Amino acid sequence: MVGRGTSTSIRAYDGEIEALTVADSAGIGVRVIVDGRLGFASAGSLEADIIDEVLAEARDNVGFAEPDDHVALAQPDGVEPTSQDLWDNGVSTLAIDDKVAMAIELERLVRAGDPRITGVRSAAYGDRSSTSLLATTTGIRASSRSTAASLGVLALAKDGDETQSGGGSDVARGPGRLDIEAAAADAVSRATALLGAVQPPSRKITLVLEPRLAVALLGIIGGMLSGERVHKGRTPFADRVGDRIAIAEFTMIDDPNNRESFGARVYDGEGLAVRRNELVVDGVLQGFLHHTPSASRAGTASTASAVRGIRSTPGVGWHALSVAPGDLTMEALVASVDDGLLVHSMTGLHSGVNAVSGDFSAGADGIVIRNGALAEPIREVTIASTLPKLLQDIVGIGSDVEHRPGGITCPALSIANVSMSGS
Repeated sequence: MVGRGTSTSIRAYDGEIEALTVADSAGIGVRVIVDGRLGFASAGSLEADIIDEVLAEARDNVGFAEPDDHVALAQPDGVEPTSQDLWDNGVSTLAIDDKVAMAIELERLVRAGDPRITGVRSAAYGDRSSTSLLATTTGIRASSRSTAASLGVLALAKDGDETQSGGGSDVARGPGRLDIEAAAADAVSRATALLGAVQPPSRKITLVLEPRLAVALLGIIGGMLSGERVHKGRTPFADRVGDRIAIAEFTMIDDPNNRESFGARVYDGEGLAVRRNELVVDGVLQGFLHHTPSASRAGTASTASAVRGIRSTPGVGWHALSVAPGDLTMEALVASVDDGLLVHSMTGLHSGVNAVSGDFSAGADGIVIRNGALAEPIREVTIASTLPKLLQDIVGIGSDVEHRPGGITCPALSIANVSMSGS
């Protein structure tokens, strides 16, 4: 596998450039398999002599590997790739000065957005373009390219001696599609909304998660639906194919052919054409994601779910996870809750998840929902449940979806019977 890429990173502060980096990268990763033994090596260069060294090192590393009958290169499976245009020329044609101006304007809009905004911790613009090619001795030839651009800002709001922060962001295929005003307004709203927040009493509540927060939980759940996790005994969903694991209104698929998703792609990390994989349909678990080795262990076929980079061998993962929308607006989700929390942010979620049982806990802050209306802000609470129980306790699914960075497309969710620990 070989790849090239270019990235731009700009950070503004006090109306000027604080940092600017433009970087080019290139690299190669080589896998060699002999009698079930895998040798791998990589380098951050495409110079001919370096490539020769990488190949020699990969061959040498075969001798240090343990044999595994399931380790093999993917074989062409006849699935035709879907044409995907994931490239925006604006990433390369927009002048650096114009990109700098976007970061500076983002900071200016946040500072002007509310008199309680006292500072901007960071205001940044970033973009990347990448091209990769993969070839194997089994006859696979695959190539792909993509671009992305983003804005991110963290605002500070103050009232008396209290300071709160709030972030705003936007992501698109190219800079011309970014919405600076929306990102700035989001950061201002989130920072000021939490002023006056207190710690509430502990109790069971209903969580309302905006799409940007629902993706965090769903990404973890999607990661638990991999054949590697099943093989290693690190998922609470093993041996549950055909069981109802969620409410009947819940459907989750991995569809990298959806160009609107930021996880869209043409080929997986082994060079197979990606395809739509149904994971949960009407609440029933349909199956798991596989690459070639995990499929071999499970006695099934690859779902073209290999993920890898230049410096890594393929693992298993979702590409473009999505949850089917429901029929409730955000206002209707809030109105349906008697005692709950509209979550603004969560911290420590990934470190707080037990991969075997699915137990999770995370820090959170947000706005109390009382009798169907937003009330006072709260902070420094811990929310806890289990991921299998969470899927069964969903009581509302939003009608509007957001395509989030990382490749998850998700509506808002409301989830009952979540433990909240406060004062």
